[in-house]
Amino acid sequence: MRRAVLTTASTSALVVLLLTLKPHHSAGPTGGSPQTGAAAAPAPTGSTHRGATSAPPPTGSTHRGAGHGNGTHTGAPVSTKYGTVQVAISVKAGQLSAVKVLQAPSEDAHSREIAAYALPRLTQEALNVHSAHIDAVSGASYTSAGYIRSLQSALDEAGV
Repeated sequence: MRRAVLTTASTSALVVLLLTLKPHHSAGPTGGSPQTGAAAAPAPTGSTHRGATSAPPPTGSTHRGAGHGNGTHTGAPVSTKYGTVQVAISVKAGQLSAVKVLQAPSEDAHSREIAAYALPRLTQEALNVHSAHIDAVSGASYTSAGYIRSLQSALDEAGV
């Protein structure tokens, strides 16, 4: 009887401890294997991203509009496990007004299918919040992380 009480109490304490711990969100996806928890740059509050990408430092180019702000800005291409993701954005009145996907994972039919599903959702969410602080699409972790990094580099280039 005493052993059952000790086991129940210690199990309950462990469960409470595990539930109170929150995963640490990394500042950006790194490494070559998927991580549980979050990985996006910067890590959006309250979202979960699983993915690993390797990309050059965020750089982009401005096509229209002198300097920062209004115009079209191209995000850095981000290499993911399934292909490269790159976006271009349009900024009007200092806010994100359009996102165009320039490169998407397309190495195989499955990657194209996932990209076709995820990218419109990511674009719509980015346009709704006017930032890269968006949730990853379930089942498209790598593509989502790459999209978010490229989008953030374009927003940084635009100064938004």
